[in-house]
Amino acid sequence: MTNSTAMRQDRPPVRSRIYRTLYESQRFHSRQSLAEACGVSMPTLYQNLNELMDEGLVRFSGEEQSTGGRKAQGLDIVPEARFSVGISVNEKSLRLVAADLRLQELAYRVVAFDVRACLEGRAPKIAAHLEDFLEAFPLDRSRLLGVCVTVPGLVSEDHSTLFFAPTLGLRDLPMHELLGDIPYPVNVDNDGSASGHAECFMRRSSWNMAYLSLENGVGGAVLVGGSPYAGDHSRSGEFGHICVEPGGLRCACGKLGCLEPYCSPQRIENSLGVSPEQFFQGVAEHRPEYEALLYDMLRHLAVAVNSIRMTLDCDVVLGGFLSEYLVPYLPVLRRYVLAGNPFEENADFVQFSVLRRHITPLGAALYFIREFVAGV
Repeated sequence: MTNSTAMRQDRPPVRSRIYRTLYESQRFHSRQSLAEACGVSMPTLYQNLNELMDEGLVRFSGEEQSTGGRKAQGLDIVPEARFSVGISVNEKSLRLVAADLRLQELAYRVVAFDVRACLEGRAPKIAAHLEDFLEAFPLDRSRLLGVCVTVPGLVSEDHSTLFFAPTLGLRDLPMHELLGDIPYPVNVDNDGSASGHAECFMRRSSWNMAYLSLENGVGGAVLVGGSPYAGDHSRSGEFGHICVEPGGLRCACGKLGCLEPYCSPQRIENSLGVSPEQFFQGVAEHRPEYEALLYDMLRHLAVAVNSIRMTLDCDVVLGGFLSEYLVPYLPVLRRYVLAGNPFEENADFVQFSVLRRHITPLGAALYFIREFVAGV
């Protein structure tokens, strides 16, 4: 087989190439420019475009600016042609989000759900909450690609078992006990990994990144050149179990001094008995005990960020529920990070997620979106 033949076989079919070019492009595309970008003739382009338009996947989208003559019509995908649902499971609730093909939020809901107390009937209850969510907004089930559920724990490579979720108090749980009653295509993922993939997707950049998710279960993801690095045992990105204080606070995993008990929303509730909203209001009011706790959290977070930076030498992006409140304190965090960094004069590599709200369920929804786009 010649190299040119191999290259032709590796290229996606014309229909897929056209759709993905429109999906991934950030510039205006006329029919002429699209044919050139895809390397196809105009008759071939018209044939495939007609199919995609008949299926409601592509549409005309405005006109190109012109200094004279007839303006060219633009083309784009139809984001609302399909949607995906992401469900984030934590110890107190389910967070459900529906997202279109551009990962734009269509609907969002939080429902109380104690996964630890619900020893039996988890699967039918989760399925019932999902159906209520689809009905309430309402969302057309015929356009639903699938449902991805994230959990704050380690998931087996075949996605059949939840090995260990300390904050949920679950170990070796068959996934069908959570998802077995959902009547749509279903997948499960670690919450930090899903969030990291969503962050990389929204930035549209093939870069190296460590994503640190600050939820009650602290986790994350490592992305190399825009692609996830899972590690030898699918445990990459378990940043919540970096030791930041030897012999310190006890973590839900049973060890002492992990990042998770120092820098999660749960610490605020355990220490002061208030919600994150109330806590950061107290910080704004300069209440001494609130400020002391915040700065202690930031110092321990800086230890973890430095460990990640020294190990991976890439940007560290902070996301998750708690990060929404930490943005005003980024200069303080960067100052603490620099105090422990012998190589750099600024800490611009510490950043916040571009997806400030609902990133975990959105990251879950991304799974079936990417699968659909790859298969058009």
